[in-house]
Amino acid sequence: MLKTKISTFDSTWNPVVGCLHGCEYCYARKIAQRFGGVKIGNFNGNIYELDESYRRSLDGKINPYPYEFMPTFHRYRLNDYIEKKGRNIFVCSMADLFGSWVPESWIDEVFDTCEKAPQHNYLFLTKNPKRYEKILDRYMPPNMWFGWSQTGPMGNKCDFTTHHSIKTFISIEPLLEPFKEIHIRGVDWVIIGAETGRRKDKVVPERKWIEDIVNGCRKAEIPIFMKSSLTDIWGEPLIQEFPKELRGEKHGK
Repeated sequence: MLKTKISTFDSTWNPVVGCLHGCEYCYARKIAQRFGGVKIGNFNGNIYELDESYRRSLDGKINPYPYEFMPTFHRYRLNDYIEKKGRNIFVCSMADLFGSWVPESWIDEVFDTCEKAPQHNYLFLTKNPKRYEKILDRYMPPNMWFGWSQTGPMGNKCDFTTHHSIKTFISIEPLLEPFKEIHIRGVDWVIIGAETGRRKDKVVPERKWIEDIVNGCRKAEIPIFMKSSLTDIWGEPLIQEFPKELRGEKHGK
């Protein structure tokens, strides 16, 4: 488990890394390709499993991405959750734990570990939220937050109104197009951010796109968190609100 510079979370925890979505704007893929290197063995098709950390032969340092951005289960990281103080943990910031290629057994092992450390809040994020529906009858603890990425109005929509005890959020990052309306039924939190990096076709959102989302959230009384990537576009102090369940000491509880 690592401290993180991601403003919405205290820590990141990556028992699984890698993704097959192939998004052009993906920052995680660039990191894995920059710092990773291929290791042969212990694989099943396009996915890999490691029961111990892999050290490079030249300098002996741990290589966190030995298969670069191919989906990899670092099983030895499952015990990294042990901390004295509860935190808001972004689970698998370098992967999509609910991608169609991820074995259900991987998800079960991660969830079982989360249940052993209930002092933390665990936040999951996916581009495949339909997979949540298959697990919510088994895993419904109040300290698990289920989020999905949505870059435009026709993105991944989910309705959790029938699961009143489930905590949910939408991450609209990067914001790539305007929302004429935002579908936020059953959502407890909305995060907004702009695309970062130097991609040739990088999209810079208009302020009105952000305003429309903010207005929709205000009507539904849903807290909003604007990422620092919106600072220049928004032009005034960013709205950075947390749901009451996620307001730890560092967030003013």
